[in-house]
Amino acid sequence: MTPEDVQQAQLREVLGTALGLAQEHLEQNGGFLPFGVTLDRDGELRLVMVAPPEADSERDNPEGDLDAEAMMGDVLELLRQGRDGYQAVAFASDVHLPEHGSDGIHGAAEHSGGGVMAAVVPYELTADGYVFSPLEADGHEATVFTA
Repeated sequence: MTPEDVQQAQLREVLGTALGLAQEHLEQNGGFLPFGVTLDRDGELRLVMVAPPEADSERDNPEGDLDAEAMMGDVLELLRQGRDGYQAVAFASDVHLPEHGSDGIHGAAEHSGGGVMAAVVPYELTADGYVFSPLEADGHEATVFTA
């Protein structure tokens, strides 16, 4: 295998792991919070999660909504801090897809060697449970392994 083949395989591994975990959490819990997956230098996969921020009061957050965008920022910051120990990382979040009229799982993967890969998996909740549409490639620019 060429170094490029290895890099692509590692990107697929972390991205596939992130998308699979997100699907599992949706089916088991009805949702998921943003998280990351790392592939360390020894080939071990690890999950990276952050705790939801605590609202100072009901007045600040009367709906009890979580700030998923801020949580994703925290996940990305943790991944950046540890990037010297990783071959590749991926991260996933629950997103709204107006073009599909549904929600979806967005996943992106980055390699320490410079490669990136991203995908969206649209889904709908039906009376029979979650129905996932085929994975669609998506654009992504590096946010963890940046110069």
